[in-house]
Amino acid sequence: MSTFNRIHLVVLDSVGIGAAPDANNFVNAGVPDGASDTLGHISKTVGLNVPNMAKVGLGNIPRETPLKTVPAEAQPTGYATKLEEVSLGKDTMTGHWEIMGLNITEPFDTFLDGFPEEILTKIEEFSGRKVIREANKPYSGTAVIDDFGPRQMETGELIIYTSADPVLQIAAHEDVIPVEELYKICEYARSITLERPALLGRIIARPYVGEPGNFTRTANRHDYALSPFGPTVLNKLADAGIPTYGVGKINDIFNGSGITNDMGHNKSNMHGVDTLLKTMQLPEFTKGLSFTNLVDFDAMYGHRRNAQGYRDCLEDFDKRMPEILENMKEDDLLLITADHGNDPTYTGTDHTREYIPLLAYSPAFKGNGVLPVGHFADISATIAENFGVEKAMIGQSFLDKLV
Repeated sequence: MSTFNRIHLVVLDSVGIGAAPDANNFVNAGVPDGASDTLGHISKTVGLNVPNMAKVGLGNIPRETPLKTVPAEAQPTGYATKLEEVSLGKDTMTGHWEIMGLNITEPFDTFLDGFPEEILTKIEEFSGRKVIREANKPYSGTAVIDDFGPRQMETGELIIYTSADPVLQIAAHEDVIPVEELYKICEYARSITLERPALLGRIIARPYVGEPGNFTRTANRHDYALSPFGPTVLNKLADAGIPTYGVGKINDIFNGSGITNDMGHNKSNMHGVDTLLKTMQLPEFTKGLSFTNLVDFDAMYGHRRNAQGYRDCLEDFDKRMPEILENMKEDDLLLITADHGNDPTYTGTDHTREYIPLLAYSPAFKGNGVLPVGHFADISATIAENFGVEKAMIGQSFLDKLV
């Protein structure tokens, strides 16, 4: 067994690797998720060339049908497997919270038919602005401002929409509804969605700028999340004085709980990799956990059912892997995984209930191979054992298998 001074956990948001055993209990546009397979279908339909992840062992992960264009390695450089979700959900927060050791037994509320009048009316009364009812449904964030941005510029109405996730999003043109006003409205929306029948994971402020036909969302996005309902391994680390670095929306997903160093939002996946590299190079980061979320796979390509874009996004990340490996110290461990699926070839625009891949690499490894199939929370249990803290609710460490 090896132990590591630093662990770098990278979540490739939505990069599932095949339907979970209970996938048919989850529905996507009326169709059960049982035939979903994000990586498998991308590989089969548009091809996938990810030699650096393949070298670690991506093609060695047990599957009924091998990844068509990702070969198994006779001697991978690391360890690989797939992990199953225990929690009752297939959204970002549920996936990340379980990765950090929680079991979500009651899923958050979603509103695939739009939010009830009671919520919209309360927001109108608080804000003094009307809500555009036609936007009140699951919507692409860019499409909704293309469709209703011109009207908002004329009327000052609020664009409130949702997605397949348990989120309420408010889009506002910064020249029409100032960012600080938008934030106050979102804070109020957060205050009225803290319990059932409207227990939402996040309220998201979505500012944008530009003119009709050329709107652009800005970096002033702000998430108002729930705090985890119990201590995660992030909390265990922080309480023990072990630094945790959140890259991308990690700080938002955990509402800051257990994150000792927020490295900021990502403007893109490539910006997120840049931030991860800067974090790895911090002279004070000699021990602890970096935790990165790269969301473009999900937000830009999964929900938009763009298989070619999703493939290109995966290949772009793979090309950056050598830089990540070059910045690892001898006693570092890199874990690459996901939080759910979002099969771009599937029906609807929802997430898909899938296994997630797990790749593990360290310069210290003497061995390699395939780990037993486990559960999301095994990642946090492994991190906990490595740093000598208690695990959270669930999870079994695989640290002793990393040799």
